Amino acid sequence: MSDLPRKAVTRTAKLAALPLGFAGRATWGLGKRIGGRSAELVAREVQQRTADQLFKTLGELKGGAMKLGQALSVFESALPEEIAGPYRAALTKLQEAAPPLPAATVHAVLAERIGEDWREYFLEFEDKPSAAASIGQVHRGVWHDGREVAVKVQYPGAGEALLSDLTQLSRFARLLGPLVPGMDIKPLIKEMRDRVSEELDYELEAEAQRVHAEEFADDPDVVIPGVVHQSDQVLVTEWMDGVPLADVIAEGTAEQRDRAGQLLARFLFSGPARTGLLHADPHPGNFRLLPPAEAQEEAPENPDGSDEEGAEAGEWRLGVLDFGTVDRLPGGLPGTIGESLRMTLEGDAAGVYGLLRAEGFVKESIDLEPDEVLDYLLPIIEPAQVEEFAFSRGWLRDQAARIADPRSPAHQLGRQLNLPPSYLLIHRVTLSTIGVLCQLGAAVRLRDELEAWLPGFVAESEEAEASEEPVFTPESREPEPEPVPEGDA
Repeated sequence: MSDLPRKAVTRTAKLAALPLGFAGRATWGLGKRIGGRSAELVAREVQQRTADQLFKTLGELKGGAMKLGQALSVFESALPEEIAGPYRAALTKLQEAAPPLPAATVHAVLAERIGEDWREYFLEFEDKPSAAASIGQVHRGVWHDGREVAVKVQYPGAGEALLSDLTQLSRFARLLGPLVPGMDIKPLIKEMRDRVSEELDYELEAEAQRVHAEEFADDPDVVIPGVVHQSDQVLVTEWMDGVPLADVIAEGTAEQRDRAGQLLARFLFSGPARTGLLHADPHPGNFRLLPPAEAQEEAPENPDGSDEEGAEAGEWRLGVLDFGTVDRLPGGLPGTIGESLRMTLEGDAAGVYGLLRAEGFVKESIDLEPDEVLDYLLPIIEPAQVEEFAFSRGWLRDQAARIADPRSPAHQLGRQLNLPPSYLLIHRVTLSTIGVLCQLGAAVRLRDELEAWLPGFVAESEEAEASEEPVFTPESREPEPEPVPEGDA
């Protein structure tokens, strides 16, 4: 496969076949029901067959197809285990790998974008990619100054493939709905289409990564690789080893899962506050669990990236990759989010309702009962109600079922709420992160992170009191009196 456009006819045909397959399975399901099988059993079987076809197709095509597959993959926790289980491996593969481009095509891109003498920039360059994803693939190399680097090469024609795929997928987005209960997929696809130009612009990606790398340079918990070189369609960054988060999800210890979950939540909420940017592609393929810096320096590494003796669970760090999609939030996350969460926890139904209406979450033409809105929100924010919350697939399935069931009050109220455009990406990133936390099955002190980083979550009066409390440092303490010599007493 030399590039994506040459596969345009095949791509279109494969995507066009999806709704035909969906329709065929629906007809098959109706026949089974007429034959006497229960509606629930038939629905689950149709759902499983649909998922098998969908994720197999999305994983083969790269481009927008794979991009959507990655976005949906973090929500597999919302599906019944008997459905999600059989294709979980396929979803994990979507997060980490896709069929690679031939070496000759990669060399041609490097020659065009860096120069015919591109090899002089590298002491080593591995032709076999270490990872291949939706719009580009990564090769391992050694930069001319001796640093190990990751060389990200964009697929030729990636932009055309992204737009074509997402346009095609949006035409039958309604049919994908049952795969992610409670989620409207059409706005997700539209938001992806709107951000195609940013996704393809490696200059913007390099700048976002530089900002994060500089801000988190001395952070003990989060590691961001530095940018080494950037040109059109080629991005060179420092190499990062570590345990892929997908491996932690599959076989990590409870301590690793909890640590990864805590740091993932911390990065979600602290990133915008510290950089004015929100990392907006939180699927497991973009994260690594790294041992402590001293362990990496002192001990030889195993092939999985962990240190030989093992690291104390509390010292593992989170490595973050891929800043191609970010939301620009100069003031950090909107204070409305923190304020509405706080008011909900306080049981202030009228306050929450008034705030949501003022921000456009409730349109002027719609009247809702404030207490019903509060009842709708409370189960969703359950993780913030307790000191530590155990995220799980079961909890997410319950939430999805509550919102997706057309007979439930939550479903009917949810359909009347509106999501303002400025909150769309924040909403998706938050949901995606929760999906990953549920895949990890992590016990997370979420409230700690909200209090530390989310504007409005702590009432202004409490913040004022905290700021008035004296802070004792070695410099601020009164010096102890010097001892008096015995002869002068």
